[in-house]
Amino acid sequence: MPLGAEILTDRSAEDVGLRGSNQSGMRAHNERLVLSLVRQHDGLAKSDIARITGLSAQTVSVIMRALEQDGLLLRGEPVRGRIGQPSIPMHLNPEGAFFLGLKIGRRSADLTLVDFQGQVRGTERMVYKYPTPGAVVAFVARAWPELVATLPPAARDRISGMGVAMPFQLWSWVQLIGAPQSEMDAWRDRDIQAELAALTGMPVYVQNDATSACGAELVFGTGEKPRDFLYFYFGYFIGGGLVLNGQVFLGRSGNAAGVGPLPVPGPDGRMRRLFASASMSKLAEAMEAAGESSDHLWERPDHWTVSEGVLSAWMDSAAEGLAWAAFSAAALIEIEAVMIDGWMPVEVRAEITRRTHAALHRLELDGIDPPQIREGTLGAQARSLGAAAIPLSQRYLIDQNAAGREV
Repeated sequence: MPLGAEILTDRSAEDVGLRGSNQSGMRAHNERLVLSLVRQHDGLAKSDIARITGLSAQTVSVIMRALEQDGLLLRGEPVRGRIGQPSIPMHLNPEGAFFLGLKIGRRSADLTLVDFQGQVRGTERMVYKYPTPGAVVAFVARAWPELVATLPPAARDRISGMGVAMPFQLWSWVQLIGAPQSEMDAWRDRDIQAELAALTGMPVYVQNDATSACGAELVFGTGEKPRDFLYFYFGYFIGGGLVLNGQVFLGRSGNAAGVGPLPVPGPDGRMRRLFASASMSKLAEAMEAAGESSDHLWERPDHWTVSEGVLSAWMDSAAEGLAWAAFSAAALIEIEAVMIDGWMPVEVRAEITRRTHAALHRLELDGIDPPQIREGTLGAQARSLGAAAIPLSQRYLIDQNAAGREV
């Protein structure tokens, strides 16, 4: 499992709520705490965990034995130091638990099976002109038994739940995707969460898709993670997530950092919504206007066939919009970084990131500490990984802020 930061000092552990309790009745909390730490810092030994959490060595030993017996942790090879007993590094057992993540997008749906370390074990995909509840439920009814069947029989009862990542108010802006309003309005009345729970017989959790992608970056992403960052995800439209003090901030309705409607200046100086500058739908429109088919955009996130002029103009427009959004966020909450990811080839993501940095630094930045502009690390899988991270967080991690609602 990729790691994100240096081992916490005792003081920083207190600051982010990673202190344990030696009192009775706190076992579940302490077990989540240990699993969270081992996920963040692979190879921690018992003495490291005791130091970071403030738990006694005896309490840590009891917890780690229980987690080993439950199949969630594995012992590594002993590491001998200069003095004392050798330390034994602990690792997450990839077979310890499994999770299903369903991404419902405006052009495609993915169902992904993820193991306890966050590695993808399999994905099924359906491409459509627009999503309907019936089609999505039928897709899951076909796909989830096929994914489960790839696991050894003994591992199948270790699937801990399904997360669903879907756009906020999926029935909105239907004219922009060419969908009949009557069919999209079905999302208002169908309880997709309850239907999937009844279909699969497992807990189901629902969360905004871009928020889920942001959560995936926090849980599964590689490299050092800022404590505070704004996250942009390019899909058919553009969405976002917000991390404050190392935790995903959901907001009142779970749609915090829904950046698509954010007003930004257009090329003519008039204000328009961010998704009118930075979204894949705008790239598709430009391609069609130039006589280029855009159908493959929704099928092949790893390889686009787009003329250089069309792609460059779109990246410039997207970068300008993102720069203004980053500027506003920095003025409001002094974020440390902006992370950019999406359903796109890695080289396109890198170039948009570079252009956004340049566009931000062309603005008048007096009185603003500009955030770093960085690439996300999960790409096209971020939303389905984020969906799978919801039941993982709900069952096994200390931070319940990132969890969705359960049926």
